[in-house]
Amino acid sequence: MDSKTFALIGAAGFVAPRHMRAIKDTGNELISALDPNDSVGIIDSYFPSADFFTEPERFDRHIDKLRRKGSAVDYVSICSPNYLHDAHIRLALRNRAHAICEKPLVLNPWNLDGLHEIESETGSRIYNILQLRLHPTIIALRDAIRSADDSVHEVDISYITSRGNWYQRSWKGDAEKSGGIATNIGVHFFDMLTWVFGKVRYSTVHINRADCAAGRLELEKARVRWFLSVNADHLPEAQREQGQRTYRSITVGGQEVEFSEGFTDLHTASYQHILDGEGYGLDDARTAVETVYQIRNTTPQGLQGDYHPFCKRAR
Repeated sequence: MDSKTFALIGAAGFVAPRHMRAIKDTGNELISALDPNDSVGIIDSYFPSADFFTEPERFDRHIDKLRRKGSAVDYVSICSPNYLHDAHIRLALRNRAHAICEKPLVLNPWNLDGLHEIESETGSRIYNILQLRLHPTIIALRDAIRSADDSVHEVDISYITSRGNWYQRSWKGDAEKSGGIATNIGVHFFDMLTWVFGKVRYSTVHINRADCAAGRLELEKARVRWFLSVNADHLPEAQREQGQRTYRSITVGGQEVEFSEGFTDLHTASYQHILDGEGYGLDDARTAVETVYQIRNTTPQGLQGDYHPFCKRAR
């Protein structure tokens, strides 16, 4: 397979190094990058010859000039803040490149309809990084659920990824820009849940705060209690005593699904999946976008009904 050329938007972001590594590990070349922040020395570890811009207008002009002289960029990788994904996807497709975008693909379901139109007009594709669908343990779980009878499984999912005071001061703490906790740190879990257990039949929200969110989903094959947090005070005692800052757990029928290992290379696997013509597109992203949009716009009911046990930590 011929080497492909990439540009990257959001080079200073947390997830950008995973994309740079994925581009390199799949045998391709990053030729241009954009970020308003110039603390991007990480580029030297992967593609020191890449052009770099801090202004989107100059980056856009550069990509356009390459296209006009017959050296068009093949893909634009998008690692920018959530609220800019739609605009940056459009920038990529205007320049006849395919877009590879981090989660959430967009914040609002209707944005997907507009992007469908641009795909049709340009012939370029939009791909979403849905890396948990490529995790071997999650694939095995999905296969087991699909091969079983039509029983409905009891599922608890807990994800606490402690963040310092900077988090709420950044765009991630602004719900208008990030979509809030359920969107920013939870969207890939909601995609995974619906991919494994089927469509959403009912959703309720118990808590929705700046530092945590919790609720309940009824899916075709599961009743799910979920809890998401960036607050270290919500960690279980065992993790706090060990000085750990992250806790991730999924139980199905009371049995732990061990999927902590194997995260490191999932972006590279996602890129290879896309390059092989099997990437996840707009329609694949829709259910998760709709789910987190509904959560974001639901009035929390408080600790009533069947809520996640960690909710008591958030009082």
